[in-house]
Order: sequence, then structure tokens, then C-alpha cells
Amino acid sequence: MAPKAGNVARKPVGQAFKDKSKPQDVRLSNIQAAKAVCDAIRTSLGPRGMDKMIQASNGEVSITNDGATILKQMNVLHPAAKMLVELSRAQDVEAGDGTTSVVVIAGALLEACEKLLHKGIHPTAISDSFQRCANKAIEIINDMSTPIALTDRETLIKSASTSLNSKVVSQQSSLLAPIAVDAVLRVTEPGKEGAVDLKNIKVIRSLGGTVEDTELVEGLVFTSRSAGVNAPKRIEKAKIGLIQFCISAPKTDMDHSVIVSDYAAMDRVLKEERAYILDIVKQIKKAGCNVLLVQKSILRDAVSDLAQHFLDKIKCLVVKDVEREDIEFVCKTLNCRPIASLDHFVAENLVNADLVEEVSSGTNKFVKITGIQNPGRTVSIVCRGPNKLVLEEAARSLHDALCVVRCLVKKRAQIVGGGAPEIEMALQLAAYAQTVEGVDAYCFRAYAEALEVIPSTLAENAGLNPIATVTELRNRHAQGEKNAGINVRKGAITDIFAENVVQPALVNISAISLATETIRSILKIDDIVNTIS
Repeated sequence: MAPKAGNVARKPVGQAFKDKSKPQDVRLSNIQAAKAVCDAIRTSLGPRGMDKMIQASNGEVSITNDGATILKQMNVLHPAAKMLVELSRAQDVEAGDGTTSVVVIAGALLEACEKLLHKGIHPTAISDSFQRCANKAIEIINDMSTPIALTDRETLIKSASTSLNSKVVSQQSSLLAPIAVDAVLRVTEPGKEGAVDLKNIKVIRSLGGTVEDTELVEGLVFTSRSAGVNAPKRIEKAKIGLIQFCISAPKTDMDHSVIVSDYAAMDRVLKEERAYILDIVKQIKKAGCNVLLVQKSILRDAVSDLAQHFLDKIKCLVVKDVEREDIEFVCKTLNCRPIASLDHFVAENLVNADLVEEVSSGTNKFVKITGIQNPGRTVSIVCRGPNKLVLEEAARSLHDALCVVRCLVKKRAQIVGGGAPEIEMALQLAAYAQTVEGVDAYCFRAYAEALEVIPSTLAENAGLNPIATVTELRNRHAQGEKNAGINVRKGAITDIFAENVVQPALVNISAISLATETIRSILKIDDIVNTIS
């Protein structure tokens, strides 16, 4: 009897083994890891957000609620989670503010992706739809935004204050915001507003005093005190020279040594040294220089004790050990070039300033140069704080405020805060989803829902009921109140524009586009390969 055909196990011809579930598992693992990072800093969002205490491996502690700072110091191992750290850093570079929001939005979008993937929608389809959603969302932000003029200082200050409100130093926002605005406007070149370089604003941290003692200096500030005991501490009508050579006895090459056997030869060496230094000091006096800035030297003392003694005698104030990386900033401020050799030390290469003085601040003393004759577009801010933690957080907050003003100078449009733009985008995208067909409709709706995470988190962190608050907010926006937002101080929904809670449109635009790009990258990954090396 012939065997039944059904019992014979046939071997599939030419079909390789393929694990269908692996790409799915990798994708889900990536989404879970990235969501974990998002949940870690979600509580730091908004004015009522919590702070994180970060302990470094060497025992140093810092307290902050700046998303970029928290993530930068977090020890993240998963490669997909590292992408969110990079996302936060990119937002910090691009806009300077909104570093927490961008990660929270990314986390919500990933959750939306997870639901869409479970529905069986292909990752590439989701990725392309999300790009269209982002473009539509940016259009909505541009429609909501109101243009501003750089001459309108009040508006710029309001935006800077909003950025400071969520920080530890929110009490001092009325003082720090005008400083940030004045500093950025000072370094902005007319006609080149797009290229504001924050390197032209030097923030100097000085321990002691309170945050209220922070001041803006139109000139130069050196953190070191002036050298010399008997040298003058205050010079009016100063002539300043910036030198890159040393005023000390020359040394032999590294592998040479000079052996002095008798006292007469020793005496001669000292005489030569004295004559050499005296010659340099005479040249300095001849040029009429009375303030000398000396670059730090690696090989020997920039100014020897004997030279310092002679410079004291000619009543010359000396600031030595100016760091090599600060030389560029000093040259830009004084509008001069560093003098590299004694032959070039002539009156033409000196810079005039009204006043150079040594001022004490707390426990520190520093040298301040003001009233420079032909100053460059730079400015210095002396940031003060009672202890290291507060001082570092004040400097970080000030940097965020400077970035916000820079954003407004780059793109002169502002938008309301308090979760209003996100709800408006969610409503308009959900309405737009009704007009598109197929997979796009699902993706647009999911994207719109994901954007509601910002107002919901704001309400949660302020101790309000997130569901009731977001529902009411959505209702107010549906009635056409575009400026309705969550007022964290009053614990209610009010017209946020009237409360002066405004921010640059650029912050929201870059947050949406950067978050969407990162999510698209994570979605496209279907395998993780480890290299051999």
C-alpha cells in the first residue's frame, strides 16, 4: 500500500531561516529604553517642576532642572536612549531653551508609535506620516506667532523672564532677564542678526554675595587679582599693553645646564639678568604703558619677582597669567593685537581706557577695565552666588536666558507658553486628520494626541488634575481662545498672553522638528549589531 502523501514532511526549497519577530523586538526595546529616559526628566518640566540632585563619581553634587544638564551627566548605556541625550543637546545648541520639553515630546511620540505598530502599520509609513505632521505643526506655530521688533526691550525681557521662571533662581528673574537682554543686544551687529555669537558674552562666576549682586560690565573683567604689592590698584586714563613674551631671565634649552663655579661668575650672571629685565621695563615705560596684561607662560614665570619690583617702581599695574584661550576675547574687546616681541612694544600698539581698577567681590578680587576707547562688540557678566550649587545654577539659567534672547534676535517672532501652542497644534492636527485618507489619518491623530503630553505634564507638576485641566484647555481652544493656557501660579486656565508668559517661536519649532527627526531615526532601526573591536 502506498504511503499517504500528507504524511511526508517536505523540505522548503531555497527558503532561508528568517526570524520575523526580531525586528519587532529590537524596535520595542529601543522605544522602551528611550521612554525610560523621558520619564526620568518629565517631572522637571515647567515652573513647578522638580529639581534633580546629580552626584558625580568624584562626589561632587549639583542641583538643576535643566534637561540638557541632567541628561548630559546621566550614565546612559542603551544606544537608543543615548539618542535622546543627543536630542536634548541638539536643542540646547539650536535654541538653548526647551531642552526638557523636547525629550518629553519625543517620549510621547514614541508611545504613539508603539500603539501604531501594534495596529500593524509599517514603521516606514509611520515615519513618513510623522514628517508631514511636523511640517503641518510648524505651519500652525508660525500662524500663532506674533512678530516683534528688536527695539521693543520690554517684550524681549518678558521672554527671558519666562525662561527663568522654571529655574532655581526664578525669584531673581526681574534682575537677570534685563541683564541677558542688554548683553545680547550689545553684541548683536546691525545687519548680522542671524550670527549672534554667545562666545562674545563672557560669564564670570564669583563666589560670595547673592544672585542679586550679578552685574553686567561693558568692558573687561579678569578673575585674577593684580600682581605686585606696591603697584597702584586704580589707574585712570590707562594705556594698556597685551604682551605674549615673558619679563624674566631667559632660560637655557631643556637639555642644557650652566654650572657656575665661583662667586664672581655668579655675580656677573645676576648683573646680566638685572640689566636684561631693566632693559625690557625701560622700553615699557618709554611707550607710556601703565597697565600690562601678560599671557600665561608654560615654560617659566611670565613676570619674575625682580621684574615685578621694577614695574612697581614705574607705577605699572600688572595682570599676569591671562589664559591662552582668553586672549582672543581680550583682543576683541580692546580692539587690539597681542604684542609678541619687545621690538613691537610701541605707543601705537597700546589701547586707551578711562579706568582700570582692582575691585573686591566677596572673597575674591578682580581687575575691571571700563571706558575702553574703541571697544569691540563684547560684554562681561559677573555672576554671583552664596554657594557653589546656587552659583552654577545661576550661570546655567543665565545661559538659557541669553539663548532665548538670541532666538528672538534670529527669528523675530514670539509665541505664548503655558501649553497653549501644543493644545492648538493638537486640535488643528486632529481636525486635519479628518481630511486625509488611509494610514495618514491614524498617524496624524496619534501625533496630535501625543502633543497633549506637555499641558498634561505641566498640570501634573503643578498639582492640578491633568485630565480635567487638559479637557478644559481643549474646550477653550475649540471656542477660539488661542492664548488660553495653564496658569501654574493661579492653578487655573487663563489668558497666558496677558500674564506675560511668552517664548520665542524658534524654541517650539526646533523642538518639534528635532523630536520628530529623532523618532524617525529610532523607528527605522530594526537590528542592533555589535562590532568586533
